[in-house]
Amino acid sequence: MFVDMPLEQLRKYQPERHEPADFDAFWERTLAEARQHDLNPVFTEVDMGLALIRCFDVRYAGFGGHEIRGWLLVPATAEGPLPCVVEYIGYGGGRGLPHDWLTWPAAGWATFVMDTRGQGGGWRTGDTADPVGGNGPQVSGKLTQGVLDPDGYYYRRLYTDGVRAVEAARSHPLVDPARVVVAGGSQGGGSAMAVSALVPDLLFAFIDVPFMTHIRRALEITDENPYGELNQFMRNHRHRIDQVFTTLDYFDGLHFAARNTTPALFSVALLDGVTPASTGFAAYNHYAGPKDIRVWRFNGHEGGQSAQVAEQLKVARDLRTGGRPSSGSENGAAGPSEALRA
Repeated sequence: MFVDMPLEQLRKYQPERHEPADFDAFWERTLAEARQHDLNPVFTEVDMGLALIRCFDVRYAGFGGHEIRGWLLVPATAEGPLPCVVEYIGYGGGRGLPHDWLTWPAAGWATFVMDTRGQGGGWRTGDTADPVGGNGPQVSGKLTQGVLDPDGYYYRRLYTDGVRAVEAARSHPLVDPARVVVAGGSQGGGSAMAVSALVPDLLFAFIDVPFMTHIRRALEITDENPYGELNQFMRNHRHRIDQVFTTLDYFDGLHFAARNTTPALFSVALLDGVTPASTGFAAYNHYAGPKDIRVWRFNGHEGGQSAQVAEQLKVARDLRTGGRPSSGSENGAAGPSEALRA
């Protein structure tokens, strides 16, 4: 059932942001520290039984110099530098296997899939450990790991890994460094929004049902996991609520959206109880760059699924040939699409 604002109100919803005064300095320091470690990207070609796709097992240095794994997939006939989609994964999932990621290589793109440190035990296997446990108590999962201190918070490491994934993808000779797109849904959508703000020269961003955005409101209107982990933590640590929000404000997608100039295609779903529509629209309405959105009126956290991918492929076709991304109509929503602005 519909539990959030009416669509007409969502289109105008632009809430106040609680941005730390040193937000930019925090992230500049974080990335500078990460870049003190040699990126050291290693691409090892592996035979995964896919005759039309070349598969590379990837390892590179993410936050703290920690080894992050991934996949690079390219069409077998590719000879020159290709546009590349860097994929980030939803909460609990890992990189899985190469045949899980065939859409973009089938469309003629290289695909760089970043494994998610410390995850991959929930629904798609992962292979990357998180050597940092975070100080202090936590609820099972990653959302509360280190949440009492911005420097030790899990998402500081994850978003830094995401930036370094772009750098690793750009280092491969089959990838055109000027044509890199970031993409993901839920946690992956939050990562795509953060990375596209922190790496301002990306070609495009696909941001689906984004997680970790407008977190304060999310915690007021949903107790579904993963936000439920934070709710549970604050029920038990009543005296630390302000401290938790102080940390979360360094990672809220609203602040990345407000300084993001990368052209983007968003999606939201009006029955989404995991990342409520108002949280996605809040990021979209604060987004400073060229943008468009698809609204799925009778879908939950699954969003548009393959129908959303079809919308992305329309945009990608234009990006690949150097044209202007097309702006279609909103699927399943009354009224015209938000125009993709130059």
